Amino acid sequence: METTHDFQTVNALKQSSNFSGSILVKQRDNTLFYADHGFAHRSECIPNHRETKYGIASGCKWFTAIAICILVDRGKLTFETKVKEYLDGDLSHLSDEITVHHLLTHTSGIADYFDEEVMDDFEELWVTNPMYHFKTVKSFLPLFIDQPMKHQVGERFHYNNAGYILLGRVIEQISNKEFTEFVQEEIFAKVGMNNSGYFELDRLPPSTASGYIDLPDGRSKSNIYSIPAKGGADGGAYITVDDAVKIWFKVINGELLSQSLTKKLLTPHVKGDEDDYGYGVWIHQDTDGIVCYHLMGYDPGVSFHSAYYPKEECVVVVCSNQSEGAYEMIEAIEKVINK
Repeated sequence: METTHDFQTVNALKQSSNFSGSILVKQRDNTLFYADHGFAHRSECIPNHRETKYGIASGCKWFTAIAICILVDRGKLTFETKVKEYLDGDLSHLSDEITVHHLLTHTSGIADYFDEEVMDDFEELWVTNPMYHFKTVKSFLPLFIDQPMKHQVGERFHYNNAGYILLGRVIEQISNKEFTEFVQEEIFAKVGMNNSGYFELDRLPPSTASGYIDLPDGRSKSNIYSIPAKGGADGGAYITVDDAVKIWFKVINGELLSQSLTKKLLTPHVKGDEDDYGYGVWIHQDTDGIVCYHLMGYDPGVSFHSAYYPKEECVVVVCSNQSEGAYEMIEAIEKVINK
């Protein structure tokens, strides 16, 4: 029997916070709640709707982890494979001991091109590195590959975008395909995520939301100069809320990976800054076990949060085309579904 939920508080918050985006709550095949608000394109007053495609920033690190698991499933590599086996160029600054597992769990110790422990404005990165040059995995390598190790391998968790760039390069070397092509063919197409992809900012398909940065004076600007021209292995895909739900259920139900690889993907491998971390996914636990698996993505003009709650068999997706809002919405939704 489905539980009845009252989402009046969520609707009220959506209005009072001037949220911009789409929200979907689904329990198995039953839609418990859907809402959208705001504009996909403010200048033309085009509203957000159910098929709007939103950027999800780091929320798609999970896709990279799933892609690695697909290759492990096929016997192409292992989690203990040393990553230098699949990288070329001058790698003298990288430790020989770095494995695929270290990169997946942010424990490699390598320097990051955007280190969130010392930087807090992703937009500033593109002042000296023109964002229109960054459309491939390889284009990101010069930003960090010559930097010395920040920590010893395996010493500690350090959230690391560069590590997922290297994973993307490993996927390319093994598959002989561009990273985005591999994910499109092996994940999106097989899951039925027909409205998702890695799109270039100057070639966005129909129904794709522009990202907006709200300014102190009350005005706003587009994020087109504040994020890379095309997303890749560490973030930047575009999805709809329904496509986000699809991949949760496909993974949880063991329809995308083998049982052993699904378990590996969703196992807490390391303690993160707050929650535990699996492979590309955060894991929140309490004394009774796993409360939820969740994904987060925040960039200038992008706010994304999505979670699967195993006890309720419920998926929540909040996609927003502004810099803030997703976290507050999912907090309000959790209070409803966990009553």
